[in-house]
Amino acid sequence: MNDAVSIVTCTNLYVSFGEDVILDHIDLAIEKNERLCVTGRNGSGKSTLLRLLAGEVEPDDGTIWYQEGLRVSALPQTLPERSQKTIFDVVAEAFAETGSLLQQYHQLATSPDPDMNLMDRLQQQIERNDGWNIDHRIMATIDRLGLIPSETLMHLSGGWLRRVAIARSLAADPDLWLLDEPTNHLDIPAIQWLEGVISDFQGTAMVISHDRRLLDRVASAVVDIDRGRVTRWDVGYQRFLERRTHELEVEERNAKLEDARLAQEEAWIREGVKARRTRNEGRVRALIEMREERKKRRERETLNMEIDAARKSGRIVKELEHISKSFDDQRILNDLDLVIQRGDRIGLMGPNGTGKTTLIRTILGEEVPDDGHVKTGTKLEVAYFDQSREQLDPEASVIDCVAEGRDFITINGRSVHIITYLSNFMFSKDKARSAVRVLSGGEQNRLLLAKLFMKSSNFMVLDEPTNDLDVETLEMLEELLHTYDGTVLVITHDRAFLDNVVGSMLVFEGDGVITEHVGGYTDWEARGGRFRDTSPATSLAEPKAVNKPQRRKGSSNRERERAQELTNLPNRIEELETNIATLHEQMADPDFYNQSKEYQQSTQDHLKILESDLSALFARWEELETDREP
Repeated sequence: MNDAVSIVTCTNLYVSFGEDVILDHIDLAIEKNERLCVTGRNGSGKSTLLRLLAGEVEPDDGTIWYQEGLRVSALPQTLPERSQKTIFDVVAEAFAETGSLLQQYHQLATSPDPDMNLMDRLQQQIERNDGWNIDHRIMATIDRLGLIPSETLMHLSGGWLRRVAIARSLAADPDLWLLDEPTNHLDIPAIQWLEGVISDFQGTAMVISHDRRLLDRVASAVVDIDRGRVTRWDVGYQRFLERRTHELEVEERNAKLEDARLAQEEAWIREGVKARRTRNEGRVRALIEMREERKKRRERETLNMEIDAARKSGRIVKELEHISKSFDDQRILNDLDLVIQRGDRIGLMGPNGTGKTTLIRTILGEEVPDDGHVKTGTKLEVAYFDQSREQLDPEASVIDCVAEGRDFITINGRSVHIITYLSNFMFSKDKARSAVRVLSGGEQNRLLLAKLFMKSSNFMVLDEPTNDLDVETLEMLEELLHTYDGTVLVITHDRAFLDNVVGSMLVFEGDGVITEHVGGYTDWEARGGRFRDTSPATSLAEPKAVNKPQRRKGSSNRERERAQELTNLPNRIEELETNIATLHEQMADPDFYNQSKEYQQSTQDHLKILESDLSALFARWEELETDREP
């Protein structure tokens, strides 16, 4: 620690939202080449801290010092919007003006009839801004992350949109890389890939994540936020958990001792007043000080969730016979036989787009199979956690969302006031009256659990319940499901959650292949379980449950434009090949190396961009040839 080099120093930072103190005059040093894990409950200020470091918000008080020239890049929780922008365009946005110039240049280079004068002007501007080096960095990052630069964002899945966002944040070559819940929307193969990216990153990474496996594998130190305080632990994640648990136990014991002493002193002063005895002024002053200290103490909110259990279902919960399902030409479920019995705890695991949600929807009767049928057992009462949170009205208050106009609800035969019930899920009175839309992602998931658990059930179906939840809530949820007197079916990419909850797994391997395994993720992995590599070229697009629109025959404007583009492409390819050959001749001339290093580098970079453009034109030509009408 003594030889460590600080690249960022936070001093006396204070942030509050209304009466809620988020960061209470905290100090923090961030060092070179660290892997910092940021922990804390939902709403504790983790994202706020990263936004402060990224310069997106200002503190109410305090200062942040950055090492001179430090490059900071942030990966937000939100995904890029689906649009007609290409992956290259989105990644180039990390470079502001130069990125915009490169976008324009690439668009012109692949257009049917480019404005050559404009291209020349753009080329000159790009060279002045060292743009060819930036272009090379963008293309190298896109390639490293297994993306296709010309692919648009319109039909990308959430997982691939996350990769695009990661590429945009990495392309800037940051010294400090800030990642806020980077595993959201990623499947297990992608999470394992991300672990490698973070481990190999040549700089300091600061990560907020609920994925305990990832934190355990990448974290070199932990920054914990609790009740406005920030504590740095220079240990790995597992060691942090052990020491933090011990610290909280000590804190709880000390608080009980302080409360007992305060109660004793309060009794003494009351008895003194009754007896009209002369007061011990020193003892009175000490009591006043104890009262003030007690007021300052910020209690740690307790999570106290419970599930309203229904009567037992029949022995057979669901029976699937010869279930098949396809979307377009993609086989999702292939002649699947499955029996779910009372008390089963089954995990569904596999890459995105392999049919996990489709299977759940088929089991629940929300999706009709192409072949086969589903039998439902008796006395079944289902509680369904939908990852899209469609059960939550964003404009409704937290109270109304759960209580639906009632002051009291019944949980396991007990009448409970709605405010008390919500407080068990760590919603204060003020938060309970807030609109759902202002809640964080973790708070919305916790609210959905509160809504779900008040419903009597004996069959719990959970589709990605772990997204955005803090570790403490995850552990409580695991404990609840472990003691739940019913049947559990859960989709999750959280490897620790699978280990702690399920007794068996259905592993989706793609192309309708589903295999059953006893045990959790670690058991499956120990037996040699591995996911097949997926090709970026074939797995970028989100599987669609609707038929593609048929192309209309005839000579539409769009078809004429594509035909004209196909006609012009050979000339443009020939022109680029000529320019590339000219540059090769220049570089082969011995006099070339008598020029300045800047000129040599600029020429080499220009050659790279021309070769990249040539590859893009060939790819476009193949696309147009493939799509051409017979």
